[in-house]
Amino acid sequence: MSKRGMMVEGKPLRADARRNRDALISKGREIFAAGDESVRFDDFANLAGVGTGTLYRHFPTRESLAAAVYEAEVSTLCELARTLRNALPAGEALTTMLRRWVDHVDADHTLARRLAALLTAAPDQMVRGGRELEQAIAELVADGVGAGVVRDDVPAGAVMMALHGIGAAHDRPEWRAEADSVITLIIDGLARRP
Repeated sequence: MSKRGMMVEGKPLRADARRNRDALISKGREIFAAGDESVRFDDFANLAGVGTGTLYRHFPTRESLAAAVYEAEVSTLCELARTLRNALPAGEALTTMLRRWVDHVDADHTLARRLAALLTAAPDQMVRGGRELEQAIAELVADGVGAGVVRDDVPAGAVMMALHGIGAAHDRPEWRAEADSVITLIIDGLARRP
């Protein structure tokens, strides 16, 4: 989780407050991913095992909880990119990240759509999250360029555009197979030829 989620008005959260906040985010993620719009916002507190006052202290609206869930999703993907950069050779780290991105979209497409719908009033949050994700991809691409295995004429933004296109096409009947094929095309297109 990002440091933004561990602070309130510039002060670090106490351990119990952080646990309660994390429990709310986890339950929010679960409910949003299920696409269950019948759950009243007050019910999130009981389902997360905290009081209603705790819910409203951390998240005064459903949208603020959705923003925290989105931030946690972005943080998870960025952390994955950092882990892969440290664990694998440059080209392999990028390839693995692109394939894991598809896994993530496949597992969480309902969540992504629900969060996008809830965050229409908070476009800055979506833009900031998009920049963080693009930076994570840019670092992987730059590592590949530096190692001589990735072309230096394809910007990370083009890779992100392709990833967004893959996610947006999730309703296609053969989506998973086609998404894997598109990732193969991206990887082949990024490869530096001798």
